[in-house]
Amino acid sequence: MHGLHLTADLYDCQCAPPLLVSEAALAPLCRTHTQAAGLTVVGEKWFSFPSQNGRPGGVTGTLLLAESHLAVHTWPELGHVTLDVYVCNYAADNTQRAEQLMHALVAAFAPQRRQVNRLLRGALDASATAPR
Repeated sequence: MHGLHLTADLYDCQCAPPLLVSEAALAPLCRTHTQAAGLTVVGEKWFSFPSQNGRPGGVTGTLLLAESHLAVHTWPELGHVTLDVYVCNYAADNTQRAEQLMHALVAAFAPQRRQVNRLLRGALDASATAPR
């Protein structure tokens, strides 16, 4: 189950406004960059939140990948986005693909500030795991 988990918290995004409020804009962007990175989409689910108090609602969505997943959540009232890219490196090393996808999405949202985290998941050596 060795893999790479990348997360990004994006603040004050300067992207086109529809990316923060429209699944019709956000979903194709995510699919395009995922496929361009060489990852395999096997399913997806998107939800647009309704407007509240005259402010547009955000979008949350997930692409299920053969390699694991991409999750995106937007807060248009703040101009913020969170990204979550996780890939397993079971049959192949997908590290470069995950990094390419994260880089492309961060660039698309054009944040003024960002916090990106990188977490290696699972043991590299099965003997390193503790018994249950």
